Amino acid sequence: MENEQHSTETNVLTAMSGIKEYTMPLAILAAGFMLAVSYYLVQADGGAAARFAPQNAPTSELQEAVLPSKGVELPVTWGDLGKRMVELGAIDADKMAELYQNPGGFPTEYRKLLEQGGSGKLMMTRENAPYLLNLLWALGLANKNAILEDKTEMMNPNYGGAGNFASTGGWTLAKGDAMTHYNMHVLVTLSAEQQKLVDRVSRNIYRPCCGNSAHFPDCNHGMAMLGLLELMASQGASEEEMYKAALAVNSYWFPDTYLTIATYMQENKGVAWEDVAPKEVLGSAYSSSAGFQEILSQASAPSTGGGGSGCGV
Repeated sequence: MENEQHSTETNVLTAMSGIKEYTMPLAILAAGFMLAVSYYLVQADGGAAARFAPQNAPTSELQEAVLPSKGVELPVTWGDLGKRMVELGAIDADKMAELYQNPGGFPTEYRKLLEQGGSGKLMMTRENAPYLLNLLWALGLANKNAILEDKTEMMNPNYGGAGNFASTGGWTLAKGDAMTHYNMHVLVTLSAEQQKLVDRVSRNIYRPCCGNSAHFPDCNHGMAMLGLLELMASQGASEEEMYKAALAVNSYWFPDTYLTIATYMQENKGVAWEDVAPKEVLGSAYSSSAGFQEILSQASAPSTGGGGSGCGV
């Protein structure tokens, strides 16, 4: 399931990378299709395969290193951000709950993050990675930040406006049009130094679904990563901590990709996953779509057992 979904979304997002050649209606249609595919795969077979990795799924040592079954603690607290975004309409709570319903209802953990929050560190696991992707996607899109105003990237007039991208046209879990929330709400406040940190780090974090960095968040993963970087910087995370957390997050979102990269590092370079340099692996040579294809041509792609070891969107 994870492989099928990753492949489908990669194809759609690759097409979206050439968005400047299309009109806005076509771009919105493609973005909407991407989310529709994601929604269908989430709902298929009761939604369990796409939303929750089986608890008893067998894992190798490499899988456990890349995708720890106990999860990874991120250097941030979520607080009441979910509740605030619901109040502002950046997230429609009913749509979100409907998307993640399971036979037992809307998971308690998910409802808490959306409606109540908390003071503890945010934990990402194989099971909740797709849900956190959507929460962080909304945060990155709605939070007011100068990066979203960049006229050479998201706001480049040659692209017909910021609403043409998968990260904007594809966000259908808001109240009203997504662009009514784009760069509109002060959710995370950064100092001048923190803004410089986010700007610098975001330019070096890529995702394998497309060829742009998080500084140009034209897809959901890029926008979610930008939101996470802003949140980490605002709470005093160091540059090293930001890269380390970003690699863990990307790994949960793209488990097959990073298992392959880990295999390549181990077999071709003799470097164990725990010893890799997160900044290097997150760069374009490894984590962009083109970079990963080059790695894939030189490494064996390990099986995740039908996606059981990961829950990437």
